[in-house]
Amino acid sequence: MNTNNDFERYQKVKKQVQELKEFYRHLLIYVIIMAVIIFINLKYTPEVLWFFWTLFGWGIGLFFHAMKVFNFFPFFDKEWEEKKIKEFMEEEKLNKNKFK
Repeated sequence: MNTNNDFERYQKVKKQVQELKEFYRHLLIYVIIMAVIIFINLKYTPEVLWFFWTLFGWGIGLFFHAMKVFNFFPFFDKEWEEKKIKEFMEEEKLNKNKFK
């Protein structure tokens, strides 16, 4: 039984590490692409600073990605997720038994 628990913990931690790795990859791509876009904007149309829109738009997505990875959601954290999963499983079990 302890082996199963260790395996579950390992799988959960492995998933967290994968999500963190994906976030850092996202951040790196964001920085590289933004540097290129800023360069293009300042080189060819410096009178109109349009790169702010891309920086801001993609930045919002990156911010929410970070919130998910680092569990900054005050309402939808892991405990809430586990509670909802258990709730739905119980509801499904009750509905399944209802039709027997």
